Amino acid sequence: MRLPKLTEDDLTSRQRELSDRIAGRRGQTRGPFLVWLHSPELCDRVEALGAFVRFESSLELRLRELILLIAARHWDAQYAWNAHVEKAVEAGISRDALDALAEHRRPVFAQRDEQVLHAFCSEVLEGHFVSDSTFADALELFGSTGLVDAIGTLGNFSMLAMCLNTFEVDLQPGREPPFPDVRGFAKVDAAVS
Repeated sequence: MRLPKLTEDDLTSRQRELSDRIAGRRGQTRGPFLVWLHSPELCDRVEALGAFVRFESSLELRLRELILLIAARHWDAQYAWNAHVEKAVEAGISRDALDALAEHRRPVFAQRDEQVLHAFCSEVLEGHFVSDSTFADALELFGSTGLVDAIGTLGNFSMLAMCLNTFEVDLQPGREPPFPDVRGFAKVDAAVS
């Protein structure tokens, strides 16, 4: 990681409070939170948004995980992909579709909502707009709340990916880079999990 890792002795009381909250929700403080703790007030707000889109959004878990992986692949965020690909499979996303996504091939999803969500997110990320037909399909499937949650989720995970890449957050111990064609974020730090 490009920034110094904060140790328990380095943390201010505010940073310790945030780290404890993060660990309480997520098991431990790791990945992008090791960066965001350098700016405690941003960390506070980012963590709250991240907790909402991961755990409380109107979209079901399967679709939230899919959005995360679409953003991770778009931004080449290897840490995020490794952290969530198995969760997405467990939630019901086809491994074949995810392999295609990882390899920049057109994924074939088992369910229509996955296909529409992929088209919706891809159009936003690649073209910065959504076509009328894709928007109509997505609105029919997810409703207005679901579409707003989808955009919030995509934005949150895009910000997360940019953080991981900019600060070169080390991959999880024992994990290989899922996108070997991406520039050098392949180092693994055994102290980060």
